[in-house]
Amino acid sequence: MLNKLISNELSESIVLPLSLLSKIEIHPLREKLYNELHNRPFPSITTPAQLTHIAIQHHGKLKVEEHEFISLLCNRFQVNSPAKSMPCFYQDFGLFSLRWERHLEYSTYTFIRQAPLTEQPFVKNAINYVPSNWFEKMPGQVLAAVHLIIESENIDKARTHKVDKYFDHMSLIASAPVNSKAKVWSSFKLHEDGFGRFLIYQQDLSAAQSGRLVQQLLQLDTYRLMATLGLPLAQAINSELNQLDLQLQQVTTYIALGSDKSDRELLTQVSKIAAKVEDYRSQSTYRFSATNAYYDVVLQRMEDLKEDEISGYMTLQEFLMRRITPAVKTCQTASNHLEDISRRVTRASDLLRTRVEMVLQEQNQTLLKSMNHRAHIQMRLQQTVEGLSVAAISYYGMQLFETMLTSLPIFGIEYNHELVSGFAVPIVITLVFIGTRVIHKRLMKDLK
Repeated sequence: MLNKLISNELSESIVLPLSLLSKIEIHPLREKLYNELHNRPFPSITTPAQLTHIAIQHHGKLKVEEHEFISLLCNRFQVNSPAKSMPCFYQDFGLFSLRWERHLEYSTYTFIRQAPLTEQPFVKNAINYVPSNWFEKMPGQVLAAVHLIIESENIDKARTHKVDKYFDHMSLIASAPVNSKAKVWSSFKLHEDGFGRFLIYQQDLSAAQSGRLVQQLLQLDTYRLMATLGLPLAQAINSELNQLDLQLQQVTTYIALGSDKSDRELLTQVSKIAAKVEDYRSQSTYRFSATNAYYDVVLQRMEDLKEDEISGYMTLQEFLMRRITPAVKTCQTASNHLEDISRRVTRASDLLRTRVEMVLQEQNQTLLKSMNHRAHIQMRLQQTVEGLSVAAISYYGMQLFETMLTSLPIFGIEYNHELVSGFAVPIVITLVFIGTRVIHKRLMKDLK
């Protein structure tokens, strides 16, 4: 009875949280965020195996073309095609397996053949089992392409392998990753077939560990190329920035010491420099930011390898750090130089605008003074005209008055014409003057 009671309580404790969770609102991204932890898992690779890894840059495009390309292979081997929204696809095609992963600006195709070598290393690779007429239709631009071979062998850290012939006698980089449970060789160079090469000998690694090691090396090769993709752009921009720096230095010198150039000419020159800087920023901001992000991933992958040294060889981390770090630093220097020039251009523009505004204010003050002087002159002229108008109106008023006087004898009124006209002149002038002043005051009052 007690066991039954405990069993019921346990069952209720399990059901209760689920029932409570179903009654509250769930974040729409919750399931996607949980699944994100399990996307792109490490492949499980049994030794021996051969792999061909290709990274295609698509710049965030070619999504439809890639889906059609993979679907074409699936239809050829009569297997299910991936969904259009899937960011990755893993499928066994018999003679080989395909791992396809789409990233922000590139996609990777990894062809895996888990079988013993039929010839010497790198003579027949995993890509040779893929239909060539299908492979030739791959969309995008090839950035990384590498063959990888992993074999089982008793690992002796002190003993070196004669593997130079498998790398066309190029200088090699080697290390013992996974705490010396494996040995890795690579030249980090392109061979006659256009592919790079990795050769791995491992001992007592599980299929999961081998898959993880392989994926780390392939990602390391891809990310180190993506990290240095901004180097040519940085080198091209640096030469241009040096010229802009000299031009801006001349402008600031003109501003500080004065010159025969007008502020308008200097402001035009600064505007041209600012336009070029913004153009370079629009071209390089994303690329330089991506360079830093890929570089951080490269550092993480090198740490995950847990390398030990092999006598006589540089480790992968030592080699890549000596080669990649200067390239990344060059990109960072170009980015910082670009931002520095942008800030200096802004300050120079502010200084010139301040000078132009001061000149405009002085011109406005001079213009206002001139306008005030002209207004004063116009007022004096107006007063003069008003005086003349009083005389003219008075004259015409007297003419009308005298016309009226000539009609008085008709009514039998006798008068002295000269005397009346003489006395009427000051009266008419006074009336006209008072009338014009009244009209002038009313007009001024309406204006106010």
